[in-house]
Amino acid sequence: MRGLLVIGHGSRRGEANATVRELARRLATGSAHPTAPCADVSPGPDGSPDPAPSSTGSQSANDPRPWGAVESAFLEVTRPNIAEGYANLAAAGCTEIIVYPFFLFDGNHTHRDIPAALDEARERHPTTRWILSEPLGLHACVIEAVRARLDDTLRGLVHAAGTST
Repeated sequence: MRGLLVIGHGSRRGEANATVRELARRLATGSAHPTAPCADVSPGPDGSPDPAPSSTGSQSANDPRPWGAVESAFLEVTRPNIAEGYANLAAAGCTEIIVYPFFLFDGNHTHRDIPAALDEARERHPTTRWILSEPLGLHACVIEAVRARLDDTLRGLVHAAGTST
């Protein structure tokens, strides 16, 4: 069975940690924002949209829940930590664990710290293997999301300029 481990950095701010947990919940249930325009866009090698859907083994890329179990975990500050999240997936019967680092950029955490923690967790669960996904980076939908946030900001400025205080 395949599991999904969504890893966030971990924060003293509960709202930040709640976002990681909510992402894991939505990935587990297959729910997304109903107007998400990027829901079916896969990036090409240069980050631009690729019209051909990618395959995920025997499960369809269009399957909203190709995971038998989903867990959230954190690199530092809060729990569950990576070892605990990995152990929960192994206990649920997952032998293949896809790991999604919910980070914007590829850096030391995604290249060094997370793989080291995953290797340590796998030592305790030798019948499992893990596969690390790329972080968000400049995926076409990230660029679209940034444009949407900027549009919201500009609309807010126009609205604020039109009001008197």
